[in-house]
Amino acid sequence: MSTSNGNPDTRSLKRNPPKLIEMRIRRRDNPDSPAYWQEFTIPYRPNLNIISCLMEIQKDPVAKDGQRTTPVAWSMSCLEQVCGTCTMIVNGKVRQSCSALIDQLDQPITLEPMTKFPTVRDLIVDRTRMFDHLKQIKAWIDIDGTHDLGPGPKMTQDEVAERYAYSRCMTCGCCLEACPQYDDNQFIGPQAIAQVRYMNMHPTGVMSRDERLEGIMGDNGIQNCGDAQNCVRVCPMSIPLTKAIYEENRETIIHGLFGWLKR
Repeated sequence: MSTSNGNPDTRSLKRNPPKLIEMRIRRRDNPDSPAYWQEFTIPYRPNLNIISCLMEIQKDPVAKDGQRTTPVAWSMSCLEQVCGTCTMIVNGKVRQSCSALIDQLDQPITLEPMTKFPTVRDLIVDRTRMFDHLKQIKAWIDIDGTHDLGPGPKMTQDEVAERYAYSRCMTCGCCLEACPQYDDNQFIGPQAIAQVRYMNMHPTGVMSRDERLEGIMGDNGIQNCGDAQNCVRVCPMSIPLTKAIYEENRETIIHGLFGWLKR
């Protein structure tokens, strides 16, 4: 509401103060520095997500107490819940911050980095260990592309549907954050096991089947799964992680008992 000269009506603003978004962010300046909490407020607008709020703070990084500070650091890429880069803990739950809408969250909104990976700065973590586990299970299909292999073997619709579900994994790390066994490299994690299932179901990928099974049979392998089933509850893509763990547990037992016959 404005006065006749175009200036804001201060009496109206006092009666109806603008709505603010309150955020508490767990920050860390570098990997070796202590973590601390810092609070921010930004003007409310409908349909904002967490990333939009962080971008607003980045424009003018002033804390709630008026102290000027450094911009909050976070990771993002696609902003469409496809890449998994912006995963963090929002109000105590691990999820993608790009799909976390302010209108659906309780305030004050708390943001924390994932706890199962080393913190680089603020909300950015180093997920190298997760990708190392994908290397451990050889999460790729060996095709050199030098010649035409011709049409591949046919797959049933049920097999295609199951493989498609596993293909939706975006290595966001939600399942690993929620898994009580994924800590200090004691467990390879559900996402790597699901990729073993995904690759081994491929008619060409089956050529490296035994190598992948042995990749999840080591000291940090599938036997360390505690069957908490937290992984399937937090997966944003609804991947059937528990089914993959069940199937690969069965396959590793068979491989452990009879794999020597192939040598």
